[in-house]
Amino acid sequence: MKDLEQSQRKQTTKYLGRLEQVEVELRGNQGALSDVLGNSKRERENDRLVDTSDLLDRILARDNMLMAMKRVIANKGSHGVDGMRYDELRGFVVNHWLNIKTRLLEGKYIPSPVRRVEIPKPDGGTRLLGIPTVLDRMIQQAIARELNKIYEPTFSERSYGFRHAHMAISKAKEYINEGNRWVVDMDLEKFFDKVNHDILMERLSRRIKDKRVIRLIRKYLESGIMIEGLKVSSEEGTPQGGPLSPLLSNIMLDEIDKELEGRGHRFCRFADDCNIYVKSKKAGIRVMESMTRLLEGKLKLKVNREKSKVDLVTRRKFLGFSFYFNRNGVQVRIHEKSYRRFKEKIREITNRNKGISMEYRLKRLNEITVGWINYFSIAKAKARIRSLEEWIRRRLRACIWKQWKKIKTKFINLKKLGVDKQKSWEYANTRKGYWRISKSPILQRTLTNTRLEKLGYKSISKRYQLIH
Repeated sequence: MKDLEQSQRKQTTKYLGRLEQVEVELRGNQGALSDVLGNSKRERENDRLVDTSDLLDRILARDNMLMAMKRVIANKGSHGVDGMRYDELRGFVVNHWLNIKTRLLEGKYIPSPVRRVEIPKPDGGTRLLGIPTVLDRMIQQAIARELNKIYEPTFSERSYGFRHAHMAISKAKEYINEGNRWVVDMDLEKFFDKVNHDILMERLSRRIKDKRVIRLIRKYLESGIMIEGLKVSSEEGTPQGGPLSPLLSNIMLDEIDKELEGRGHRFCRFADDCNIYVKSKKAGIRVMESMTRLLEGKLKLKVNREKSKVDLVTRRKFLGFSFYFNRNGVQVRIHEKSYRRFKEKIREITNRNKGISMEYRLKRLNEITVGWINYFSIAKAKARIRSLEEWIRRRLRACIWKQWKKIKTKFINLKKLGVDKQKSWEYANTRKGYWRISKSPILQRTLTNTRLEKLGYKSISKRYQLIH
């Protein structure tokens, strides 16, 4: 019996020619092994059901290409190196598709290089995006649609891809409530720029029997990057910005998921952001070391040792959220960095020095606030959201006050809003600054919350209450 208990705590795993003792934190070898066998069986069953020998023909089928084209047009997005806009794609396809399809079937199609775009990261530095042409986005979307049918059923249940962030947070909360209060927060350094093409192609060829598709995907990976008019070759990486990149990244990282499942770990992976939940710091350090060896040795990826940490769950950020404890167990809240990023965006669109109409300002503001509140709606944040809304409304009142500009305009508008003549003239002539006057009783009584909503502003606190 004692020997059985010891065997349930440890398992021996062969990795890169060495034997490592890996503690299974959450269940015994029997459960971990059943997961591995279950995954292998699921993959074999899926391969048996899905014939990939004619995959390119299915990718280029009319219905699939139409759905791909509609998706690209609906997503809008920026142009590629050829300058073609998304709203020009349909006409181009009608006139040239037969020729493009023939070249694709014959293996003669050459994808265009991606257009390099740099966007600032919230914590400093820049994120490099590669924007394909709209035509290449359509073809990539068609490939991704068919590949999803093959790979999605066999991905780990703990991998949430580039969607389902709320499901990842709910699962993490479940693990923490089980007593796993330490987290191994793995950060991959420039993951999308470091993916090894040969390893990725080998992973794809295990399941895809149509070599034409393998060659086409390789062409997309090696299509190059256009920087200031010069084409630069791309020998590694899957440029962020194309429809195919998220799926290829998931295929690459699926091996990590299977390894973690085989060891019986509790984990959540969302894109390249992976959190592993353990019961002690000592166990976390051991997991961090073994997973770093796997990532850097077998997959040729680089772990960012400065950002990767073993820490208490309450001290780490995951997908913009953080966790805290109360008498009901673990709860989800919005991380402070997420608040700061949100306020920076609001400051930009409600900048009083921007010469834009209030209609356009409110349209852009609603796009930001509605998306933000929908994403963070699962967090406990009622008081903070109410406070944020008061701040947003005050900024809008300051914008409106500045737009009135002239004393005469302020006087007329205040009178229209029900302020008596004397008070209207007094406030129209005030020397107070825009920010100070925006909190005055007069503007709060005239530019009320209801009036701001009539102008087009969508209340985030009301939306939050509806969701809850």
